[in-house]
Amino acid sequence: MERFLKLHYFKFSLVLLFTTLNLNAQYSKEFLKYSKAYPESSRVRLQQNIEIRIEENNGQILISQNVLEEDLFLNESATYNSKNRLSFSSFFELDKIEASSFNFSNGKYSETEVTNFVEKDELDDSFYDDTKTLNFIYPNLKKGSKTNLEYTQIVKNPRFLSTFYLADYFPIINNKIKIIADNSIGLDFKEFHTEKVDVSFSKKKKRKTTEYIWQISNTKDYDFENNAPSFKTFLPHIVPLITSVKLKDKTIPILGEVKDLYNWYYSLVKDINKDEPNPELVALVNQLTKDKKNDLEKVKAIYYWTQKNIKYIAFEYALGGFIPRESNDVFRKKYGDCKDNSSILYRMLEIAGLNGNLTWIGTRSIPYTYKEVPTPVVDNHMILTYSFDNKTYFLDATGRFIKMGLPTSFIQGKEALVSYKDKFKIIKVPIVDAKENLVVDENEIQLKDGQIVGKSKTKMIGYPKIDIYNRLENLNSKIKTKEFYNVNLKKGNNKFLITDFNENNKYDYDKEFIIDYNFKIDNYAKQLGNEIYVNLNLNPYASDYKVKKNRKRPIEYDYKRVFENRTTLLIPNGFVVDYIPESKTFKDDLLQCEITYKIVGNSIIYHQIVTQDYLVLNLAQQKLVNETIKKIEKYYKEIIVLKKK
Repeated sequence: MERFLKLHYFKFSLVLLFTTLNLNAQYSKEFLKYSKAYPESSRVRLQQNIEIRIEENNGQILISQNVLEEDLFLNESATYNSKNRLSFSSFFELDKIEASSFNFSNGKYSETEVTNFVEKDELDDSFYDDTKTLNFIYPNLKKGSKTNLEYTQIVKNPRFLSTFYLADYFPIINNKIKIIADNSIGLDFKEFHTEKVDVSFSKKKKRKTTEYIWQISNTKDYDFENNAPSFKTFLPHIVPLITSVKLKDKTIPILGEVKDLYNWYYSLVKDINKDEPNPELVALVNQLTKDKKNDLEKVKAIYYWTQKNIKYIAFEYALGGFIPRESNDVFRKKYGDCKDNSSILYRMLEIAGLNGNLTWIGTRSIPYTYKEVPTPVVDNHMILTYSFDNKTYFLDATGRFIKMGLPTSFIQGKEALVSYKDKFKIIKVPIVDAKENLVVDENEIQLKDGQIVGKSKTKMIGYPKIDIYNRLENLNSKIKTKEFYNVNLKKGNNKFLITDFNENNKYDYDKEFIIDYNFKIDNYAKQLGNEIYVNLNLNPYASDYKVKKNRKRPIEYDYKRVFENRTTLLIPNGFVVDYIPESKTFKDDLLQCEITYKIVGNSIIYHQIVTQDYLVLNLAQQKLVNETIKKIEKYYKEIIVLKKK
């Protein structure tokens, strides 16, 4: 018996050995190495080489950028990476491209070249610009495959050197960036988050050129998480700037300081709207402003008309991404991008005898200041600013339902580069106070055989109102609207049901939006013998801000806000209050929750105010907020007890 077991074990070991050898034979040594080193990754980048050549020729700056990327795929998700594309335009021309996939078999890789490259225009229903994509598919990509991509870009404007990243959402084994520049070219480099990685840098000056080389090996993969701030806030990267070019008799500034960036921006906009304004546009402005009491009221009327009537469509590339279109064209077509909206706003204010200021700004996805990075990568948006009584108004007509005085949420806290023709100012957009983004829920409820029957009034101002307006615009029937409210105004439990509703001030820019509705909640209150148990925490607002404990990145919110709930419970006939919880306040530097209970006549009044007073939470702050919410949620379980007389 013992000999049989030993023989059986020996045979089993041989089978396991041959199976392992056979399995390993299917994959290359580098696959086995990196799949073991990075078991959670779907791929690794074996090589990432970028070489940029910057030359001066007869006063022109010539830039070519060669990119090499070699990837190894570690699991079956390789198939989903088969499709690839490269973007190009009049600013970034593709000079050449070579792509191949490699599959391992019989101890070696076999190459299959990509031969089908399909060029596509970036089209929209309403416009066309010069942005194109080159689309291709890596053939037969699977677990263990490699891809190789090499292409050259010609950068047609010296202000658009690409940012290069030293890490990504996948591991990079070898990463090298080399810049070879003529000595007549002035360069500067802005580094961000490079202290987190071990990067080597060398600079070698020759007779006619200077070489700058960055090298880094075995960078880890960075985790992607929903609702995190932009990857620019944590991925190590370097932004190169061409500051100047030195010619025989003079040095020409390019992008050394903010004034250089502004001078270029202004050169692109200074000649717009030189033609006489469309007579219909003049008549419209006169009609909009004729009965207004002051200049601010005139601006408001023009601003609201533009939001309502000029459809926003993005133009993002080539000089069309920097030069506003003529206001007459925008008025005729009734659509445009952020610059075009700013152009027609500027002209309409001008017709009304008012002065607006074209303004460049970056959205919150861009973490740089103008001083840090005085290049076009610092901003991606244009608005109009208007000053009245020592207050600056940020007019962004690409938004919908934006109240005068309220900036769009995605530019809160950002620097704005404001044009005063030959001068400029940098001013900061304020972060809107939480109390300006208010949702108030007022309920009157009574109990009927364990069911709550009630009527509510929900009021909204600020960004919550704008959000719900944008969503309601897509609903084309009362049935769909009612379904929407059943989900978004839910209280108590999943058996909450709105029976009828009425909307007040819908789509009004300045007034609060009010929804009046009747509702019921089945099986909510519990009666045991002579006692009724009811939880009046119908809206546990604070629970929505609990963050997962294993989160690795900061979390970002669109805006600060305040929720207020007031619920009045009519005490049933024949019952008295036996117990109500004590009033409590929970507070840290970021989140506050105040809950009070009062008996007034034959009613119990419950009042809750929750203030979310932050836009971004780092990991330490997430822990602090979670601890506060844990205490609040424990209190949310408190109930009132009613007892028969």
